[in-house]
Order: sequence, then C-alpha cells, then structure tokens
Amino acid sequence: MKSYQIHFIRHGACEETIKGEYVGTKDVSLSSEGMSELKKLDSEFEYPGTPVVFTSPLKRCLQTCEILYPAIKPIVINELRECSFGEWEGRTAESLSSNEDFKKWLAGDTSVKPPKGESSAEFTRRVCNVFQNIVDGLIKTGTTNCVIVTHGGVIMTLLSVYGLPQAKPFEWAMSDGCGFSIRVTPSLWMRDKVAEVYAKLPYDKKIDQDYDYYSSEQIVYFDDYNDKSEN
Repeated sequence: MKSYQIHFIRHGACEETIKGEYVGTKDVSLSSEGMSELKKLDSEFEYPGTPVVFTSPLKRCLQTCEILYPAIKPIVINELRECSFGEWEGRTAESLSSNEDFKKWLAGDTSVKPPKGESSAEFTRRVCNVFQNIVDGLIKTGTTNCVIVTHGGVIMTLLSVYGLPQAKPFEWAMSDGCGFSIRVTPSLWMRDKVAEVYAKLPYDKKIDQDYDYYSSEQIVYFDDYNDKSEN
C-alpha cells in the first residue's frame, strides 16, 4: 500500500529566541548566525528532496525555505504559524515572573492564556485541523512526499497528537533547522489518525533518497524515548 512521507523542519535561529523572548506570531527574521547555520547544515547533512513545500507565513520560515529549497516556491498556509503569545510577545520569562496569570500558564493551567493571545486548546485545534487537511490533500492527490517548514511549537504539538511512538510535546523538542520525518499509512490514518515517526532531520550525508529507513542507524525512537522517560 502507498505511504506518504511528511518532513517537518523547524526554522533557523533568530536573535529574539536566543535572548529568551517569547516569539510566536511576532514576525522576526532569521539572524545572520541562523542563516549561516542553516547553510552549514545543508552543506554537511542531507535534507529530504520533495516536490512540494508548505510553510508558515512568518519571515523566519520563508527565509528558511529560501535557503534549504531555493528552487521550490513554497505554499504558504497561515494556520502553520506559531502560537500567539499576545501581550507576552517579545517578553522573557524573567520579565513576566511576577505575573500571576503567566505563572499559571507556565504551570499548564488551561484556564488561562496570554492576554490577546491563544490558549493551548485554541492553538492545538488550529494546527491539528490544518495538518489533517494537508494529509487528506496528499492522499487525495497521490502526492507521496512533502516538507513542512514551521515552528517548534507547531511540530511538537502535532507529533504529540499524531506521532508514534507516543510522547509528550517536550520530548519532541528539536534544534533550529532540524526536525522529524513521519510516515502516514492511509489505513492506519483513517482508522486511528496516527503516523510513524521514523527519522530525525537532517539526515547524515550517506543517506540518499532510496535508502532503507528500517535498517538505518538514523532510526529513532522507541529506545530513544524509553531512555528519556527513565532519566
């Protein structure tokens, strides 16, 4: 049966996030160091080939697309943007440490959200809806391979909802310019809405587009996440 590969790539580094600022829908650019690091990753490692790239509309993602996939015009999807932190955009955790709502939000209290921002439930619903639309579109058109350039929060949320092995969002954390590849099998997707996470990105240079993922040392997963849960 035909399967569908979806490759999630987090955008490159920005000055604001390095400073510890909450940067959600604030439209910041990649730093010069972030651009250089992406080019270095692209030179030393292997990003997957693809006929189509979907991206968040924010500049840091569009710039990442230009560096990693210069020959492909990305399809911009507004719903792939990062969570909105509202009035907390551009603030650091330290500067918000005396804010009672921030303390509750940081502790995972779903009854609070950033002023004029999104709640966790609103954010999750938004990104899950658009991801299901993307998967359904791939299956409908027979497009078996795509890249999604987006944000760390988006990727961690989607993998915690749909990814196998099951893991909490923070366990899917990734560095700038990195990400994960997943395999969608239509029968499993239609029945359980889950997908297999089979590799970390970018790949080692020795891996080409035809390599056997199941025999590769790039395979992550069950052992990796079991190790995390024991620490």
